[in-house]
Amino acid sequence: MTITSFPVYDLVCVGFGPASLAIAIALSESRPNARVLFLERQSKFAWHSGMLLPGTRMQISFLKDLATMRNPRSHFTFTNYLHEQGRLVNFTNLGTFLPLREEFNDYLSWCADHFVDVVRYSHSVEEIVPVDGQRQIREWDITATNEATGTVEKFTTRNVVIAIGGRPSIPDGLSSDPRIIHSSRYSSAIPALLSDSSAPYKIAVIGAGQSSAEIFQNLGSKYPNAKTSLFIRSHALKPSDDSPFVNEIFNPERVDEVFAMDAETRRKFKAENAPTNYSVVRLELIEEIYNEMYLQRLRSPDERTWKHKIHALREVVGQEWVGEEGRVRLKLRNTRTGEMEVTEDTYDAVVCGTGYKRDVHERLMAGSTHLLRDGSWAVGRDYAVLFKEGAVAQGSGVYLQGCCEKTHGLSDSLLSILAVRAGEMVNNIFGEPAKANGVSKKRFRTDEALA
Repeated sequence: MTITSFPVYDLVCVGFGPASLAIAIALSESRPNARVLFLERQSKFAWHSGMLLPGTRMQISFLKDLATMRNPRSHFTFTNYLHEQGRLVNFTNLGTFLPLREEFNDYLSWCADHFVDVVRYSHSVEEIVPVDGQRQIREWDITATNEATGTVEKFTTRNVVIAIGGRPSIPDGLSSDPRIIHSSRYSSAIPALLSDSSAPYKIAVIGAGQSSAEIFQNLGSKYPNAKTSLFIRSHALKPSDDSPFVNEIFNPERVDEVFAMDAETRRKFKAENAPTNYSVVRLELIEEIYNEMYLQRLRSPDERTWKHKIHALREVVGQEWVGEEGRVRLKLRNTRTGEMEVTEDTYDAVVCGTGYKRDVHERLMAGSTHLLRDGSWAVGRDYAVLFKEGAVAQGSGVYLQGCCEKTHGLSDSLLSILAVRAGEMVNNIFGEPAKANGVSKKRFRTDEALA
């Protein structure tokens, strides 16, 4: 169903990834009459498409989907998705809580298909500013470029949720050259850059996290004659800690506990629990990689003949271009001794599994910094940006998703709390609803429905 613009929306969500999709689900089940719109830069729904590698599995239980933890009777649970796809019994026979990432992506896409009438794809948001002429801000103007037509469009809303995700982070000292890519583009960029699967390429991977380890392993099957090097700052790949007691830090109620901490206590708490999420790899994958490295050692004691190497205690700090073909030689710093060196090998491609910077909201709202309380992008427990007293009217606000880890904890950018958080967000913006039966499949109202 085609949507025509409302004069003023109740809510516009910038970005239509899992966070906004969870909000769409929560709204559809409790506020189907909300005037809501979702703006998404991509041409269709896609979730980390650059890292949908063959055979990779989720790192959290399928029960931490977009609805179950908030409403297990929802139409939008992963279990109901399996039922509607005719695979529920077959999935049960797998005996796992960790579906393939490919299947979870299909689940997310299935959910997204329910909301095509309130999503505008191929819309790249340029800026978010207060509506002119209001003594107390009640509405916001969102300017977006329609990438399909090239036209600039403006949307007005009382509330904004910015859930645009992070921007790829490349190590300082590396340029934005086509041969240096971020892991988020791996699946599409690498085949285009290295088109001959049988060629003896040399490929470097940077990072000690799950993405880097998956890419390092995947390259061996994608390019069987290539030599791959993994550069990590620590002395070894380390396993993620997803043991039951530790994993409770991702429980929804822990957000209250973390938010109530003072800044120094939160910093220590994050450092203590970093091995649950940062620069760590699932133990099963570490064991697979170690086994492959051991087979190399078995077959040849001469490391110079090995196709796959892990360079520990090495931080990539720069690059050199070599020859007309544009291969890359990397500059390294020994993280133990501080000594500098340059790689002996030159690389046809460098893949950076080096995380994301979650500051896109600062660019989108650069024209509103004068309204900020204390001049910082601080948020309340309800994820609302803290503006100066009286600057923004009640019932209007800007909310951040996925960039509040500093105040709300390690779960902020993960899937673990999306379902519960989405319900909280809807209640924060629209107020507590009348009790619903929890199984609604209603759509949001459109202009046609209001006519």
